[in-house]
Amino acid sequence: MSGWPARALVVGASGGIGAALAAALEARGAAVTRLSRSADGLDVTDEASVAAHIGALGGFFDCIIIATGALVIDGAAPEKSIRAVTPDAMRRQFDLNTIGPAMVLKHAWPLIAREGRTVVAVLSARVGSIGDNRLGGWTSYRTAKAAVNQVVRTAAVELARSRRDAILVALHPGTVATRFTADYQDRYDTVPPDAAAANLLAVIDALTPRDTGGFFDWKGDPIPW
Repeated sequence: MSGWPARALVVGASGGIGAALAAALEARGAAVTRLSRSADGLDVTDEASVAAHIGALGGFFDCIIIATGALVIDGAAPEKSIRAVTPDAMRRQFDLNTIGPAMVLKHAWPLIAREGRTVVAVLSARVGSIGDNRLGGWTSYRTAKAAVNQVVRTAAVELARSRRDAILVALHPGTVATRFTADYQDRYDTVPPDAAAANLLAVIDALTPRDTGGFFDWKGDPIPW
């Protein structure tokens, strides 16, 4: 989409997908603000950190992408069975994959203009779909992603009340070849980060306000809740 966005914010910009998205947006000519834990000390599991980093930003952004999250946290791999679920591992999944994006949305609200096209995209995962779950397993990660989808859906309803041109969606990028998915790439078709970024931006470009609150894959197809 030529000339759009003029100004973008990528949260989680040091990760494979986040970095690729930031680079792709910059290649379009967008002024991109990058935030991440490794480069800026942003800790999305700490609301005070989120408030400080997001609150230091001024003006409005045409595009906000929340690309934080992880499949394996502190060495806890996805569970193969409900019998392997532990409170600590599940709590960490919620802290990073659900509460973190929710806090970013909360504090980024003032950065969304009341008029004009703004897209806010939260990277989710197809395995967070309840209706699409046929394999089981990965209980903590699946549940945290299902929960962040609800955060997006609920926040989109609120956003539409005051910002009719804004769009808030959850997006599934596919299985992207990064160090976080290295142990699972032999089981799934993967794409490199730059290809994933191009796919996601093509979806974002095509979104309209009627799509707000939706959950879409990298091809732009709706994913069942």
